[in-house]
Formats: sequence, C-alpha cells, structure tokens
Amino acid sequence: MYTDKILVCVDCNQQFVFTASEQDFYAQRGFSEPKRCGACRSARKAARPDGGAASGGYGSGGYDRGPREMFPATCSKCGKSTEVPFRPTTGKPVYCSDCFRSSRGE
Repeated sequence: MYTDKILVCVDCNQQFVFTASEQDFYAQRGFSEPKRCGACRSARKAARPDGGAASGGYGSGGYDRGPREMFPATCSKCGKSTEVPFRPTTGKPVYCSDCFRSSRGE
C-alpha cells in the first residue's frame, strides 16, 4: 500500500505531491518516480519541437501523424479514379468517397 509522498521538482524546486494512486500506476508500468512537477512536465513537453506528440504513449493527448499516404485506385462501383488511405488488395472492392458514403447509407 502506498501513501502520498512530497517530492521536489528538479526544475522549479517547488514541492509537489506524488499521490498513492500515482505511485501505484507508476509501479504497475515500471516507471521511475517523476522528477518534475506537473507544470514543469507540461512546459517541457510543449517546448519539444514536436509539441510533445512524438511518443504517442500514455499522456500524450492527441497527436499529428503528418500527411497520410494515399494510394491510387479505381472505384469498384462507378469506375472513377480515386485515392484511398490503404494499399488496395486484389479481389477486394475499393470505393470512391461518394460510393462509400452511399453504401453506408449516409
């Protein structure tokens, strides 16, 4: 069983509470104790060139993957040339956005 701990931030030297539930969470995932308070962790993450989005791990919030790779295809329903966000597979139908929407009843 854990009890709340007072830690000192290595950046701002302010005390912050490392709660019992946070300690349990960190221990379950094999993380070490935090060295920075929440405000300094957030500031440090925001200062990264990628805005803190590169890790994609716990606590990263939304992230931008950059432009999605698109692949040329021909719609199986109307025959129109289109692009899709996946590599088309032989034998499986591919639809343009209009035909895809109409097949889903939108």
